[in-house]
Amino acid sequence: MPVKIPDNLPAIELLKKENIFVMSDLRANEQDIRPMKVLILNLMPLKITTETDFIRLLSNNPLQVEVEFLRLDTHMSKNTPQEHLEMFYKSFSAVEDQYYDGMIITGAPVEMMPFEEVNYWDEVTRIFDWAKKHVTSTLYICWASQAALYHFYGVEKTPLAEKLFGVYKHTTLDKANPLFRGFDDEYFIPHSRHTTILKSEIEDKPEIELLSESPEAGLAILSSRGGREFYLTGHSEYAPLTLHTEYMRDVEKGLEIEVPDNYYLNNDPAQSPLVRWSGHANLLFNNWLNYYVYQETPFDLNELESLEEIKRQN
Repeated sequence: MPVKIPDNLPAIELLKKENIFVMSDLRANEQDIRPMKVLILNLMPLKITTETDFIRLLSNNPLQVEVEFLRLDTHMSKNTPQEHLEMFYKSFSAVEDQYYDGMIITGAPVEMMPFEEVNYWDEVTRIFDWAKKHVTSTLYICWASQAALYHFYGVEKTPLAEKLFGVYKHTTLDKANPLFRGFDDEYFIPHSRHTTILKSEIEDKPEIELLSESPEAGLAILSSRGGREFYLTGHSEYAPLTLHTEYMRDVEKGLEIEVPDNYYLNNDPAQSPLVRWSGHANLLFNNWLNYYVYQETPFDLNELESLEEIKRQN
């Protein structure tokens, strides 16, 4: 099934060029199917690029997925036209009475700031709390994963001596977990961050389950409440040239930046990137949608708030 996204969203034409099937609202409404409703809170500065990255992954599965985008009321984006946000994004006040099968909350370029000093901290944590009752399963990505773990469990982030930047090898700690069905013994995830979460921060928190880690990149995927929340410290959604774009941007600014690890052929920026994460990225998102969204969500989304009580009774 294709992913259903708003008509005229710029990502449509970009994805069609990649031979990815997307469906307009008009066509989707003709099908007698209850789609999976996925809400994306996009905190990244280049919003159109991020939209395309996540739609690319959500479209590669047999379910019909209806995507909506959420913006913050308390933060004005400097890199995306206001007209784009008004046309394709909803405010939190417009969705807070609704329920969703899945939600994705992206990273944000604020990781070096203390959480409480982020100017939209109050609003974003209100959305975190709302998602626990209004969403079947939520994916927190990069900064959002650190922010949610801090908000829910008091997990502190730790600054790194230098930026973690590149593509790193990971292993799973529980291959029987449905999130990793079809995975190889090793798989890769791109990372681009200045902070990390130490294992010592979660060892005394049984509510948090560590699912995957990397010798170089550290903790990679964690979960809580049986998969109602997943915390991804990397960027499986990245397109092939995203790290290259970040690297060239910093080089042109004259910043001190190392060549991304394990990314370019022969570690040479003049050569093409070696893409080795997209297959597992598709598996990761497909498994999340199937086993933790589709298989767990009630047909009537209004029953979401009582989902945990029903599970306890059974």
